Amino acid sequence: MTFVLLWENVLTRRRQAREQNGKRAEHLEGLSSDDEETSTDLTSYCLERDRVVRESNKVFEDVLEDFHSLDSIKSRFEVWRHLYFTCYRDAYIGLCLPKLFNPLVRLQLITWNPLQEKCANFEYMLWFESLLFYGCEEQSGMKKGDVDINLLPAIVERVILPKLAVLAEQVWDPLSSSQTTRLVSFVTRLLRGYPTVLNGENRNTQEFLKTIVLRTRRTLDDDVFLPLYPKNVLENKNSGPYLFFQRQFWSCVKLLGNILQWSGVLSGSTVRELALDSTLNRYILSALQNAEAGPDSVLKSQRVVECFPTQWFVGLKGQQTLPQLEPFCRYLTHLAAALLRGSLGGSDVDKRNAKYVITCYKGF
Repeated sequence: MTFVLLWENVLTRRRQAREQNGKRAEHLEGLSSDDEETSTDLTSYCLERDRVVRESNKVFEDVLEDFHSLDSIKSRFEVWRHLYFTCYRDAYIGLCLPKLFNPLVRLQLITWNPLQEKCANFEYMLWFESLLFYGCEEQSGMKKGDVDINLLPAIVERVILPKLAVLAEQVWDPLSSSQTTRLVSFVTRLLRGYPTVLNGENRNTQEFLKTIVLRTRRTLDDDVFLPLYPKNVLENKNSGPYLFFQRQFWSCVKLLGNILQWSGVLSGSTVRELALDSTLNRYILSALQNAEAGPDSVLKSQRVVECFPTQWFVGLKGQQTLPQLEPFCRYLTHLAAALLRGSLGGSDVDKRNAKYVITCYKGF
């Protein structure tokens, strides 16, 4: 009961904010912001974060000064490399440094979270800037094949990717559009900047992407609920069942869009399985088929179609479509026919809606 009251208060604040900004008309319940937290939650989070930061500052307080910081340790290896490079190379120090620097880098990343709006770019953090020119001689710089050329990519692989996997499993909410957008954007930057690390052959990359898929499937199984009420129950658009059904439906559409953001990161077959088989055909299509044909069904179909990546339909000929979309296409055919029958009575709205649905069907 307490949760229901809190959630109603959240919805009321969001509704009042939309009315003040003049956005009430176009808003659809279920597509609202997913990041609003109560002041109590924010205060608790900040207090706990500050406590963790204070405790983390004590981690190396009993360590000798020469080994207290990343810079002091790094300087010793730079001297070794500069004075006795052959010995340095033969000792395979280049392979040891990522593991040696690992705890020091992790300590600086303890509050780093790319799911948050204001998150520092790790490439601008002190540890990255300190290691960026490690091994570069003032005159010659680092040559191709140098033993230390893969230092930063190795740290990204062994520190950044495992932390991302933990955040994806324990913090990321696949129903959150903002969190998903930030995570996909960050991973896309990593793909461009560190192709030797983020590829299908890398074990840590495989584990991270596997975590994304498993977390999404857990959301589909545990967090998505779309009740199928009898049509007469949904006739009253001010009733509790109708409003709950609408909110749950649009949450499913939001999840569909979030999953499709992973196109180009996850494999095409995995994205289609999660988005089409597990979301569209399992939840959204059943809800559409259970509703009366009308402007509301057209709007919902339009929003679903807008989620699909255009590259899916490049190269398809005639009336071809993806196998997973065939049930949705049959629904659009049924919807267009029902609207056309309604337009025989002279309704211009039904005529326009029927034409739009036919256009959507022909589009894929």
